[in-house]
Amino acid sequence: MTPGAPARATAEAAPAPRAGGDPLIRLFHVSKSYSAGTFALRDVSVEVKKGELVFLTGPSGAGKTTLMKLLFAAERPSEGQILVLGRNVARIGERGIPRLRRRVGVVFQDFKLIPTRTAEENVAVALEVIGKSPREVRGKSFAMLKRVGLQHRRHHRPAALSGGEQQRVALARALVNDPAILLADEPTGNLDAALTLEIMDLIAAAAARGTTVLVASHDAALVKRYARRVLRLEGGQLVEDLSGSAIR
Repeated sequence: MTPGAPARATAEAAPAPRAGGDPLIRLFHVSKSYSAGTFALRDVSVEVKKGELVFLTGPSGAGKTTLMKLLFAAERPSEGQILVLGRNVARIGERGIPRLRRRVGVVFQDFKLIPTRTAEENVAVALEVIGKSPREVRGKSFAMLKRVGLQHRRHHRPAALSGGEQQRVALARALVNDPAILLADEPTGNLDAALTLEIMDLIAAAAARGTTVLVASHDAALVKRYARRVLRLEGGQLVEDLSGSAIR
């Protein structure tokens, strides 16, 4: 483990997420088409409750990334309805999208860090855009970097960080606003096995604190180790919804 990295607990030792209550994500017969007769998603209906840690699996081209984009309003559905935190995503205007994203953290496979900003400044962006005071921005950014074990690297720019460190910065940025929902699209796809477990332990810990987490991944070992529920897509359709012992 790299210096300053958070201690890793085993998946078995991690506390179970406090799932329950009304679903925070609801899809009703959702389809997404980019050209006539071709569907990236087709007739998907599913609900995800508070505190659930859900893996979205399936082969390349199955529709995982499209579904993620629909949930944070980067795309709009061609058919059906999507409710995220009680709001109909298809009907949210351009001004409403930033408000939705304040409560939905997103982690990408390619990190999407600002290369001219330090690790701390990259995390701070998520607080600055919602008008937090400079004092609160500094305090929360440092605290979140400390949570992911990177306080000692806070003044380094992305080019000076390893891939695992960059992904931890991206995760810190996604979590610094205490989002109700965390979306992680192939968050460990560019990392080695040890770093993969570090990042997934941090994501699982967010679910244990009550955040609803949806992870898109084709890594069967990760699914077996961490998932308590699995949604499997094939050809844009939801073909399996597994939980508990059925995942093993």
